[in-house]
Amino acid sequence: MDLFRKLWRARKLLVVVLIPLSLLPLPLIHPTSEACCAYVLIVTAIYWVSEAVPLGAAALVPAFLYPLFGVLKSSEVAAEYCKDTTLLLMGVICLAASIEKWNLHKRIALRMVMVAGAKPGMLVLGFMCCTVFLSMWLSNTSTTAMVMPIAEAVLQQLICTGLADNLENPDSTDGTEDDPPDDHDKEKDLEKSMEKNQLELLYRDDSHNCTKQELSAVSESGGLNGLCLISDGTKNTNGHLPQLAVEIPNVKRVKMRRDSQYPTKKDHMICKCLTLSITYAATIGGLMTITGTSTNLIFSEQFNTRYPDAKVINFGTWFIFSFPIAIIMLVLTWLWLHFLFLGCNFRETCSLSKKRKTRREMLSEQRIHEEYEKLGPISYPEVVTGVFFVLMTLLWFTREPGFVPGWTSLFEKKGYRTDATVSVLLGFLLFLIPARRPFSSSCSSGCKDIDSEDDSLTPMITWKDFQRLMPWEIVILVGGGYALAAGCKVSGLSVWIGRQLEPMSGLPPWAVTLLACLLVSAVTEFASNPATLTVFLPILCALSETLQINPLHTLIPATMCVSFGVMLPVGNPPNAIVFSYGHVQIRDMVKAGFGVNLIGVAVVMLAITTWGVPLFNLSEFPVWAMGRNVTVGL
Repeated sequence: MDLFRKLWRARKLLVVVLIPLSLLPLPLIHPTSEACCAYVLIVTAIYWVSEAVPLGAAALVPAFLYPLFGVLKSSEVAAEYCKDTTLLLMGVICLAASIEKWNLHKRIALRMVMVAGAKPGMLVLGFMCCTVFLSMWLSNTSTTAMVMPIAEAVLQQLICTGLADNLENPDSTDGTEDDPPDDHDKEKDLEKSMEKNQLELLYRDDSHNCTKQELSAVSESGGLNGLCLISDGTKNTNGHLPQLAVEIPNVKRVKMRRDSQYPTKKDHMICKCLTLSITYAATIGGLMTITGTSTNLIFSEQFNTRYPDAKVINFGTWFIFSFPIAIIMLVLTWLWLHFLFLGCNFRETCSLSKKRKTRREMLSEQRIHEEYEKLGPISYPEVVTGVFFVLMTLLWFTREPGFVPGWTSLFEKKGYRTDATVSVLLGFLLFLIPARRPFSSSCSSGCKDIDSEDDSLTPMITWKDFQRLMPWEIVILVGGGYALAAGCKVSGLSVWIGRQLEPMSGLPPWAVTLLACLLVSAVTEFASNPATLTVFLPILCALSETLQINPLHTLIPATMCVSFGVMLPVGNPPNAIVFSYGHVQIRDMVKAGFGVNLIGVAVVMLAITTWGVPLFNLSEFPVWAMGRNVTVGL
């Protein structure tokens, strides 16, 4: 048993060492470019899927194996690790750093929730809408880390109010105004033989309790990890209630449920529904823009590199295609979560009438208003950040809209300016523009950290702000994907793979796309999204060229479906953040995520077979793909 324990502890090291050695006969027995490239591809893919080494480190494998096996020169491989999308991401991170630094994200989220109200159904929808909007421009992980503390504050207010209601009305502990009418255990939760003056409520610590350091990203975003429930300074961390002693004179003891730390079952369902809705909304929002998630960037760069004459994928065309998908998924996901956790009584949970609001809902709204009031009036840095946000979006949309000439037509030389040009320019300006209002002697509430005359020219963001959010691991991972794609192209491996897939030529395009979506959705539940897409993109490109299908017909749906790793906490970082708050269990994520996964695949298939056809001209095999295929064959 000790031997097995030691082997299990060293499993990652064994994978790192044994996998390259066991596959080494492939390039030695068949010393061709295709075999050598396949060896590098398989080793890198196994490292990514198993996560035996960090993703960024595994992405460096092609940098030294390609030159060693003679597939690509070292200078050629190095050039693949920094592309146009890297600059695009850097500019977007500059804007994201400014949004987070000046709490513009919190103002947007709280304002949208205030509009939605505190009814459970509308509260979930409000949080989903603001999360989708933020996730369009920020990373899914950052968005989840920013929104979850706000949602947690509202949920803790709901729990505290429910406890107070139970203590004030002990004869109807589970029969409150907003509890399910079919709860048969209400009377079992009371003990009528209590004569003490002090009531001690003990909350168990969840087995998935996480430390404050594990959610440092959440605390850095300026949000609350919980509410202070008593005056002695004891605070809740990461969504778990600590052990507290609450003095309540002359009341009967409430027997807490052994399987729950919530006043009622419905309160627990609301907590589950709201927390899961945030991670799903972050995933949906990331689909809407090229910069919304790293997988979109990987697809965009690899597609434009493989098919340089295509000129069909840009910020505008992607948004036009994905915006209806996100809206439909948002509505269907909300309905699915509502049905799963809150039931079908939409009239009760979604009513906007003030007469139908319960006490806890009114207190929750009050809590949201208090959080919003703490932000104070909108500050000068927030205004500047908002202006840059709108300006960047407009310049992206109007660069090459397609149906009318864009602003790039004003320049004589064509093809020099991309979305990255706009992104980097505006991001650079944020390092120059002062955070203090010009010609103003007093500092607004938003720049309260600037309290000396020497700091009057402190810019909107500093390099530390940028460096804290810049995902260098993703940059290297994306570069590793480009290097693998370049190796497959030069060595001829992609053509060889395409020939092996010729038996699928009898399938219609929609069937090929559906198989690709289902396969990618299944793999991404256990492997990281960027790694999964990086492995599958070259294969799908070769498959499309072999079957004479427009490559976009399979690549776009696969790119979107790779984001649907929503069934397990390890599926993506937002899932892990939400899971760490302790409101949901793995079975809840699997049950809810399976439905969201099916919804996502169905909506993407609907989109690619309807409005995607005229938008990308998917009904015929394009010339830009045909020309590349002939060139490679030669």
